[in-house]
Amino acid sequence: MRYALGIDIGGTKIFSAVIDANGNIVSDVEKFSTPVTYDEIKSLFSEIIQRHEKEVDIVAFSTCGAVNNTNDAILGSTGNIVSDYPKMPFESLSSKPVFVENDANCAAYAEYKVGASKGCLNSVMLTLGTGVGGGIIVNGKLLKGQNGAAGEMHFKMRMDKHRKCTCGSWDCFEIYASGKGLKITGEEISNNPNITTYDIIGGVKGNDPLMKKIYDQWISDITCGIIGLANIFDPECVVLSGSMAEFVNTEIIEYNVNKEIVTTPVEVKKACAGNYSGMIGAALLAFDSEGANG
Repeated sequence: MRYALGIDIGGTKIFSAVIDANGNIVSDVEKFSTPVTYDEIKSLFSEIIQRHEKEVDIVAFSTCGAVNNTNDAILGSTGNIVSDYPKMPFESLSSKPVFVENDANCAAYAEYKVGASKGCLNSVMLTLGTGVGGGIIVNGKLLKGQNGAAGEMHFKMRMDKHRKCTCGSWDCFEIYASGKGLKITGEEISNNPNITTYDIIGGVKGNDPLMKKIYDQWISDITCGIIGLANIFDPECVVLSGSMAEFVNTEIIEYNVNKEIVTTPVEVKKACAGNYSGMIGAALLAFDSEGANG
């Protein structure tokens, strides 16, 4: 059995664990706060790798930020981590082979290999959180695009410059389907700038008509985005992950998506690969990449 050291880097937390070729975590999961300087992040990576390097065959990073097609560098600033982070010399951090991939892509691959979309050669995964991440599997392969940046969920939902997105453009899917999008929808419908996602979700659970109206609009926006993605990629399955996916009724979304799409029927499911799907997906992608190149 071959083993990978999986390292999952987010803006606030870093996780690491040893993962086998079947996607099983076979060690304790280590958790760290993401350092606030480049040198501290690099030092932490070196410490983690030095502890486990002898146990593993490859080091697999799941990271915020788009990753190039040679899986060894980040393409540009990610916005949620120290600005110099894209300069990280990943390959020089270990004497073992090093593999790097975007965290949403890794999670999508984990769902395809061992999770909700297992066996579906064509699938789309959406991570609904503060923002919206995405990963797309086409014919059993991760869709990367010409330079590695495919899967960004910043397509237009409307054309009148209604909401400024975090990417700097206007009216992207992310600014409607995310947790931030739900809050903005709440502000617009309730005329209350202090409303929170907790207010909305709590109100829905308490059958508050206004909160339900806000929630229903948010679900409609998510559904519209999935309809577009389904029409473009014709997936067997769309997987919803992330903190906001907990509040989504996938059966209703699936029904409404299939009423409108012009492609073949699609399933809509919640992710089930777990909180460490980024690390698991990075390890499985690293192993499969070695096989393809070997």
